[in-house]
Amino acid sequence: MKFWRNNGIFLACLFVTGFGSVEAQEKAPVQRVAKARLTPEVNDAISKGLAFLAKTQNSDGSFGDQRHPVADTSVSLMAFMLQGHVPSRGTYGRRNMDRAIAYLINVGKKGHKGYLGTPRHHGGMYEHGLAILALSEAWGQSLHPDLRTTLKKAVDITIYSQNQQGGWRYNPEPKDADLSMTVMQTVALNSAKESGISVPDETLNKAVEYVIYCQDRNSGGFGYNGPNGPGFARTCAGVMSLIMCGQRNHPAVKRGIRFMHAYPDQKFSGGSHFLYANYYAVQCMYQSSEADFNSYYPHVRDALLAKQKDDGRWSIKEGDTYSTSMAILILGVPYRFLPIYQR
Repeated sequence: MKFWRNNGIFLACLFVTGFGSVEAQEKAPVQRVAKARLTPEVNDAISKGLAFLAKTQNSDGSFGDQRHPVADTSVSLMAFMLQGHVPSRGTYGRRNMDRAIAYLINVGKKGHKGYLGTPRHHGGMYEHGLAILALSEAWGQSLHPDLRTTLKKAVDITIYSQNQQGGWRYNPEPKDADLSMTVMQTVALNSAKESGISVPDETLNKAVEYVIYCQDRNSGGFGYNGPNGPGFARTCAGVMSLIMCGQRNHPAVKRGIRFMHAYPDQKFSGGSHFLYANYYAVQCMYQSSEADFNSYYPHVRDALLAKQKDDGRWSIKEGDTYSTSMAILILGVPYRFLPIYQR
């Protein structure tokens, strides 16, 4: 693995060997990731948050309080990568990131057919999707020999679990669907595909159809398992998944962006889905246009900076590890070290 910097551009190139007969389309790609400017306050806040995460990692490599260890570990791993930290290198690489990757891989080895979620748990497929997302972003940086195999098995489970409508639900079986779970799997599959894992176009096309079905065309908002009852968090998620599937200019995206802008400013103050909503909302605005991003991001940035504790953590309902990692992922979108944040 070679790393170099040139004129502010961070380049990471991985030459993959030792995986046996890897298909050409499943080679980890060359990553070219540029760093945008952040205010010193945001950069310091992110660094303090990462220091908090690093010192609270569990002995088995996981993060969090063990209620949702796969989810907490996945978002924590992505938080480190967001600031440009690399597995096996630097301050957090070997001590924290390598151990987190090994933990997720071990979960896959123990899970049925490589399942990364908690069996028969309503959050199991969320965990599974988050782990795919984190491992996809890590592939091309990590040297762990089992990462691709774990990722491929997990992706195969997600592909199998898609129902006839094109969506997903709580368990790895092709039954019913809802928007939130469908977005999670769509984002995960897109990230895996971008990392080099083969994902059928048909799978993603069906997912796009289901997401669009969930939009209320009058308001532009998205509902839970259909167009009824559109909400802000679901709309942010729906729009981002469509953008990731190459639908940036689709009328559904334009309608959704208008809905997000028009939604009352309580979206910046907190609430039960504050982190979930703005994780997607900031990415949507960044991908939509410079003007959209500049009109939205400062409000979320200022709200999050005000909520950080002296020890570097955030504590916003979902637990300190999840809150801290998600706050970092929201604040750090301008870093663009994670491939999913690139335009």
